[in-house]
Amino acid sequence: MNGAPLLDIEYVLPLRWGNDETMDDLTAYLTRLRAWADVTVVDGSDPDRFASHASAWSSLVRHIPCDETTGANGKVRGVLTGIASARHERVVIADDDVRYDYRALAAVVSELERATLVKPQNHFAPLPWHARWDTARSLLNRALSDDYPGTYALRRSALLSAGGYDADTLFENLEMERTIRATGGRIHSRPDIYVMRRPPTARHFLSQRVRQAYDSWAQPLRLAIEAAILPTVWILRHRPGSLALVLLMIVVLAERGRRRLDGRSVFPATSALWAPLWVAERAVCSWLAIAVRLRGGVRYGGARLRVSAHSQRSILRRIAEEAGPRWPQTATDAGGR
Repeated sequence: MNGAPLLDIEYVLPLRWGNDETMDDLTAYLTRLRAWADVTVVDGSDPDRFASHASAWSSLVRHIPCDETTGANGKVRGVLTGIASARHERVVIADDDVRYDYRALAAVVSELERATLVKPQNHFAPLPWHARWDTARSLLNRALSDDYPGTYALRRSALLSAGGYDADTLFENLEMERTIRATGGRIHSRPDIYVMRRPPTARHFLSQRVRQAYDSWAQPLRLAIEAAILPTVWILRHRPGSLALVLLMIVVLAERGRRRLDGRSVFPATSALWAPLWVAERAVCSWLAIAVRLRGGVRYGGARLRVSAHSQRSILRRIAEEAGPRWPQTATDAGGR
């Protein structure tokens, strides 16, 4: 959007690349983005690739190295580095595959007038088969509660006052949300603010199936429901009519998520039909995630991460211990979710 005013925000983009296949697309995006916001790219790539990125981006945005001492989760390290060096109170955090337009960026920033943390809704573009498959997950999440996007807007001071969030957790988005809640922050879900996201490669998508299922360890009820799918199918194996009814209910539920808050403007009409495939995937991967837990956790960046995300109660306890006895425990909900 040419002529749009500069927003009073810091846009923090953490990345750690093993190849530069998407560099041209990201460079074009940064070129647009710098007219709308102050941008900081936190780069945890190897030295040669970091130097190449610096050559391409330093004239466009601020390009800085990632603090490698804060934990095993590289994305969290990048976020915490970016938050610490941010020049603005209002910060937008976005994965390297997120592509805001000006309207969506301005909308999440405006919402920070009333909230501590804002959750918009991602949607994939373009839509290869694996992006359609994963879109079904978003639709089911939208139908039942909220989706977890690859981008958030937040107030820098809230995260700093909490001492950051744990960089040794796998489900870093949920860990950050619970940390903000533990400090008494207000989280606003805005599933009506649609932000484009580039799909991963099919190979990367396939490599993430068990890892994403492992995230449910942070939500025990969800994990129990997902693990119950295979036994339920076994019980109904000789009742095809009942199985067909269950499949229909899954499609209807996904369609409800697609229709919520004008979701039809970004989610194609066939999106809900992929939902049974995603549910079948999660039925299998939830048990694989249980097996991985017994082996010590998911491999991530050369280490094993056992904790998906901490309960809100344990986060509140950690913040209180680090701040000392005078820290006011004023969270609106100190219990786990």
